[in-house]
Amino acid sequence: MKVLVVGSGGREHVVCWKLKQDPRVTELYCAPGNGGIASIATCVDIKANEIDKLVEFSKNESFDLVFIAPEDPLALGLADRLEEEGIRCFGPKANAAIIESSKAFSKSLMRKYNIPTAAYEIFDDEQKALDYLETQPMPIVIKCDGLALGKGVIIAQTLEEAKKAVSDMMGDKKFGSAGSTVVIEECMVGPELTILSFSDGNVAVPMISSRDHKRVNDRDEGLNTGGMGAVTPGADMTPELKARIQDEIITPTVEALKTEGRPFKGVIYFGLMLTAGGPKVVEYNCRFGDPEVQAILPLLETSLLDIVDAVIDGNLDKIDIKWKNKCSCVVVMASGGYPQSYAKGYEITGIDTCGKLVFQAGTALKDGKLVTNGGRVLCVYDEGDTLDEAIDGAYEGVAKISFQDAHYRHDIGRTLG
Repeated sequence: MKVLVVGSGGREHVVCWKLKQDPRVTELYCAPGNGGIASIATCVDIKANEIDKLVEFSKNESFDLVFIAPEDPLALGLADRLEEEGIRCFGPKANAAIIESSKAFSKSLMRKYNIPTAAYEIFDDEQKALDYLETQPMPIVIKCDGLALGKGVIIAQTLEEAKKAVSDMMGDKKFGSAGSTVVIEECMVGPELTILSFSDGNVAVPMISSRDHKRVNDRDEGLNTGGMGAVTPGADMTPELKARIQDEIITPTVEALKTEGRPFKGVIYFGLMLTAGGPKVVEYNCRFGDPEVQAILPLLETSLLDIVDAVIDGNLDKIDIKWKNKCSCVVVMASGGYPQSYAKGYEITGIDTCGKLVFQAGTALKDGKLVTNGGRVLCVYDEGDTLDEAIDGAYEGVAKISFQDAHYRHDIGRTLG
């Protein structure tokens, strides 16, 4: 099989790494890829949001499968375009990917179908949003409606912070058009949990639970990021809690999208909060979470290609998905200054000798050397019989890798409360 993976980060690296293990994959390409992916796939200089170029390239190269990993091309309708051209692809159509590309849509869907989530209101007028804040208790959550690279969410502790967040999003357009509409919602309290689920439009099969750490600094301090690390399992869940999440959230979401004429084929990310009143949805994403997937896919024993085929063909209920009985941890090594401004081009050393799996995100090859080329640079992975073993192993790997101004959290997996 000739396969193209779309994307350039750590998520795409682990997807390529997993697909490469299947003997049926004889040719593997990635657009645009990165310095690490280049060692296992042919990287093509086409950005993930260059839809026309990706469609044309896929037609010319006659790919047997295109795996669309990031949210942007999904929201822009790449899956729709490929399907129109008769090219087999993995990832939801744009009308289903809207669960991530519009938070206003997803909140309205949850309200309509009684899927538990935080109380909220939606605003497209800045002054009305500011007036509403005057009536609400703090802390409160302000979210851009559109895609903002995982950074368009502010948990405001004070009214002043909340008003600034609204003004930044709606008035100053800090996140561009993504902030033209905002969702303001109550701040739920409880442990967070991520459940990624494969969906074929009719049923959804959850993966191992995970927990990521969004804040840039230790003790969950600092700005929100795309994720500074993740562990599996994400919580010590009882069979009753697992059943409740499936029955009250996962299955109703898939059925709601199908009822709305938006059948979802791909991976749904359920960001949950385990509140005193039960599990509630924080957010949906329309793809693998990054860095959660780097912690999850190495534990998958079933062929990822078999699962992809089952999702595309609507046969997910006929496949038995198996996992290793292990815990895992990934620690993100980021550029100093991330998620704000940071320098690029620093040489990275130690990956080949650290003794751990390392998935590359913001890297590039320059003059034969691997250098930093983004905010989140590397994900260092390990697994163990216990979570402590996995965490300790991942940090052993981190200690052996270096680049100038490297930044990482020291408490990934230690703050799960």
